[in-house]
Amino acid sequence: MMKRSYVFIMAILTCSIIAFAQDKSEYHQRALEEEGTNVTAARSSYIKAFRDYVSKGQLKSGVECGVKAASLYYKENAFKEAFELLRDIDATISNASANEQAKAGMRYLTSKERMQMYVRMRRSASAMDHIKNMEVYAARANDESLKNDLLYNKTIYYYTFGQNELGDAMFTQMSKKLTAQKEYDKVDEAYKMLIANGRRSNSASLVAESYRSYMVWKDSVSALKTAEEIDSLKQQIADNETSIADKDSTLSLRMGFIIALIVVVVALVIALAVGGITLMRFILLTRKQKKTIKLANENNALKAKFISNISAQLEPTLRKIDGQQPEIKALLEFSSHIQTLSDIENSMDEEVELEETALTQYCEALMDEIRDKVRKDVELTVNVPKMFANINRAYVSHIIFHLLSNAAEHTPEGGHITLEFKKRSVHKFQFLLSNTGESIPEEQRDELFKPFREVRDLTTGDGLGLPICKQMALKMKGDLEIDPQFTKGTRFVLDLFA
Repeated sequence: MMKRSYVFIMAILTCSIIAFAQDKSEYHQRALEEEGTNVTAARSSYIKAFRDYVSKGQLKSGVECGVKAASLYYKENAFKEAFELLRDIDATISNASANEQAKAGMRYLTSKERMQMYVRMRRSASAMDHIKNMEVYAARANDESLKNDLLYNKTIYYYTFGQNELGDAMFTQMSKKLTAQKEYDKVDEAYKMLIANGRRSNSASLVAESYRSYMVWKDSVSALKTAEEIDSLKQQIADNETSIADKDSTLSLRMGFIIALIVVVVALVIALAVGGITLMRFILLTRKQKKTIKLANENNALKAKFISNISAQLEPTLRKIDGQQPEIKALLEFSSHIQTLSDIENSMDEEVELEETALTQYCEALMDEIRDKVRKDVELTVNVPKMFANINRAYVSHIIFHLLSNAAEHTPEGGHITLEFKKRSVHKFQFLLSNTGESIPEEQRDELFKPFREVRDLTTGDGLGLPICKQMALKMKGDLEIDPQFTKGTRFVLDLFA
């Protein structure tokens, strides 16, 4: 029982930690990771997190990150920058639409940070001014945790500046309250500071009295914790006794349940026997369907070969006729596309040859080929890093040139055509080609890559350009798709694998 409870509690804690981490912004997460290794980077990320949270309306989280950035400034003695940042945070709080109670809680945090800076600078009067401000804000916020924190900071202030009598009085008040609320860590820290203060002032009596009080307090806390543990164990025993009683009362029900399970098992055996007979019939039917599918695939292969042969035989005859006539020119192009598509499909399982290519020069050369085809004031951009990649230049060039030509045709005056390259992982990279022309309707996107999807006038195009590009991408063990997330026109994504 104890083991199950432990596993259940750990699962809840794990889920809570994950949920808490997911609530943080990207900048906040980055700041937490950098804080232990690079203070400057962490401070910058905290400031970005502050502005990011504020822009999203999460004012409290933003203020907490901003205050953390200020603390990282003054820990490196950059007090001017810290004060400037705190003024910026206060202005943001003032301009926010939050209620006054919430604003008071956030102003408490900025005043507390200023107070701690003045303590570090040994400016007692200025630090006290901000302690008074903290009293006002804690009262307005009506937040018990802030009031406890105020007691703690007052205690530390008095001991830091040698006002031991006031520190003792405040410490006694704080110790009783925080101990009652089980915030033992803050009381423990304050005791240690009291002892350290006595050592700095060379007061043996203060050290001895503080240490004696500390030991008495620790003993009392240990007794409290022991009592709590005993109460917890008693509660667990009571819960176990109740559980045992419940189990005893349900034994008869379980016996009935076991009998019912036996009946169900018998029924399942019968059902399995019937299912076995049905499965045998299904297997026989599946074999018949496989033969049908195999025959259909063989017929498709023969059909493709037949069409390819017809295309190859027609082409010499067509070339003897006036090739400038639109109909003849369209038939020749259609015949070439049919031959290309057939060749790719018949050699789909064959490996393609790869060549190491300097990507920047390669992509710029492809873009130059369409410069005289675009409309007025269309901006052409190549965003490709200076690196090498192994590609099949013939297929990749065909695909990119076809996509660029389509983009040139459909991009209006003053538009933008962009060719990009992105390395997604060690073995995967992409060519992305986007234009600001009219977006392709979602219901038409998959149809664009299917050959012979409609009967059309060949003089206006045979519709085989994109299907051929798709087949080339598949043969390279990649893919060609339209990016559904791109909304400012159309973006084609050519995925390839190294």
